[in-house]
Amino acid sequence: AIVARVPGGAANVQDIYPLAPLQEGMLFHHLMAEQGDVYLQDLLFSFDQRGKLERFVQALGQVVQRHDVLRTALHWEGLDEPVQVVWRDAPLLLQEERIDPDSALDAATQLRQRWDPKHTRITLTQAPLMRAHAMRDAANQRWLLLLLMHHLSTDHQALDVMQQEIALLLSGREQDLAPPQPFRNYVAQARLGMTAEQHEAYFRERLGTVDEPTLPYGLSDVQGDGSQFGEARLALTPALTLGLRTQARRLGLSVASLCHLAYAMVLGQLSGRDDVVFGTVLFGRMQAGAGADRALGLYINTLPLRVGLDGRVQDAVKQVQRELAGLLRHEHAPLALAQRCSGHATGEPLFSALLNYRHNARAPQADEEALAALELEALQGMEMLHSEESSNYPLNLDVDDSGDELGL
Repeated sequence: AIVARVPGGAANVQDIYPLAPLQEGMLFHHLMAEQGDVYLQDLLFSFDQRGKLERFVQALGQVVQRHDVLRTALHWEGLDEPVQVVWRDAPLLLQEERIDPDSALDAATQLRQRWDPKHTRITLTQAPLMRAHAMRDAANQRWLLLLLMHHLSTDHQALDVMQQEIALLLSGREQDLAPPQPFRNYVAQARLGMTAEQHEAYFRERLGTVDEPTLPYGLSDVQGDGSQFGEARLALTPALTLGLRTQARRLGLSVASLCHLAYAMVLGQLSGRDDVVFGTVLFGRMQAGAGADRALGLYINTLPLRVGLDGRVQDAVKQVQRELAGLLRHEHAPLALAQRCSGHATGEPLFSALLNYRHNARAPQADEEALAALELEALQGMEMLHSEESSNYPLNLDVDDSGDELGL
């Protein structure tokens, strides 16, 4: 039945294997949503020439052909559990849109509203899990490209790698591309590492006595569609960043641990609790083997972190560091498994807030400068106008750690 739905039939099926832990959760939210898809990301670019747009899409298509996870479709109907099917050939098609001359909206707004993820869904049984839409913006003498990309096949790190590969391809430096890493290796590791019983024993020990959820502002809807999404950004001052790093060194801890404790303290105030639980995003590549830093796919996972706030801050932050180290050993556990190990058995979620601490590791200065020069030349005449990510959790904090700066 699966093969019958793949263009080209069995000859076009390269592989079939289960979903990674977070993919299962994202599929659940896709199926639960009545309209739109909170994990469908839209990216809007402008090009000064139509030819540059076409070459960009062609290079992106080459990246799709290089990586199995970008040629993946999902199937679940009539199956005991969902699977992902890798197509051998999954062409990325460019669809041209016409501007509405009677609309008062500009071309960029029209294009984004036409394919807004708040009301747009893509067919998950068709690879690749991305769509490309072009529109002529005559008023600004440019071409627009809207890319819809589902989070099921990419994470933040993967998007960075994709941009670098596109720049290399546009520069004619295909020989400098790193060998693609099969996503099935990560899925196998996640599935065949610790057993479900081992994960369950750990989370029952950590969460078994939690009998109330942590709901900042009383927000309990974790099935949100992102329609009320809003975002604020703040760059920490150099003095505050230096103070955090100095404090972390003095205590022999990571800045990530300090930020997790600070977020826990905020959530404690917002929920009226001194024992809080929130989701933390794990990178997922630390134990994924050689080349994982250059691999494409959804490696991240979200798991609950419990933090007690009724003692000394110095003791609390050390405990947070120990808890994060414990979570790393279980970073491939399904979130649903972890949540049902708590003592909170009502219909409410265990938590409704999320923290994503992202180490945006910088390459050595010489490599970084060479890469920046490459991208500047290869992507000349192109500008990213819009990029937006959202999640089903009502309260999210992203911490971007570049090594020098911290951004919230």
